Amino acid sequence: MKKIILIFLSLAVIISCKDKAQETPKKLIKYHKEIQSGRKSTVPKLSPDEVITADFRILLPKEYRDLGNENEVNELTNNWLDLHQKNGKYYLGKADYTISIGYSECSGDSTRIINSKYNTILLLGNSRLEAGEVKAVTIEKNKIWPKEKLKFRFGNEEYTLRAEGKVLSSEKVHTDNGEEIYQNVKDYKLYLSAHNSPETLFLEEESFNDTFVELLFIGDIDRDGKPDFIFGANRDYEEERVILYLSSQAKNGKQIKKAAEVAIQFDC
Repeated sequence: MKKIILIFLSLAVIISCKDKAQETPKKLIKYHKEIQSGRKSTVPKLSPDEVITADFRILLPKEYRDLGNENEVNELTNNWLDLHQKNGKYYLGKADYTISIGYSECSGDSTRIINSKYNTILLLGNSRLEAGEVKAVTIEKNKIWPKEKLKFRFGNEEYTLRAEGKVLSSEKVHTDNGEEIYQNVKDYKLYLSAHNSPETLFLEEESFNDTFVELLFIGDIDRDGKPDFIFGANRDYEEERVILYLSSQAKNGKQIKKAAEVAIQFDC
């Protein structure tokens, strides 16, 4: 009788462990591509406000490596929309693209390349977005260093982006636009506030490897009368990472929430 009880308890433990093992990948969906690429060794803990829902998918018109039998490009369909710029204005329209097959000499992986017919900022997979011209803000500066602020108006409201962080060093670098100051920053935090609204912390990065956060777009993508944001947030010089923040998904008195993220690795 004791042997039967012990066998039963052993089976119960095994089944319980198996259930937990099957549950874990579901919690890591957001990070599985980075884990497979070797970019992340640990999974950060997310608050409920930071968890990305499955409502949005975004892609860039770039080259993506195959990960086994998977490739992010396979998710792209003719139902996706394309946020692009034309004659100084921004539009959401039906994605118009071709996909070509490539090969990465660096990694030895086969690749798929999205070739867009527009001056594309972002490809968006969400059936609730409306096509047409998108109200947008002219960006005065695309980098907000620690202790700096960027103020802008949207509708009748004034908004402020404010940055915090530790500057480890500064140096002059040459870019396509001339010479500028580059700062090596750690513990970076970016906040958004509006008149009579509490300040929202929406972006944090512990460190950068020869990169920094870049503001790519401010405009009303979800058409709720409030600004949405697209940031480039490469953590490493061998990565291209873009994050979409939407005001319509914000909760608990916050201004915006991360709606989707895409990260492309091109390390060797």
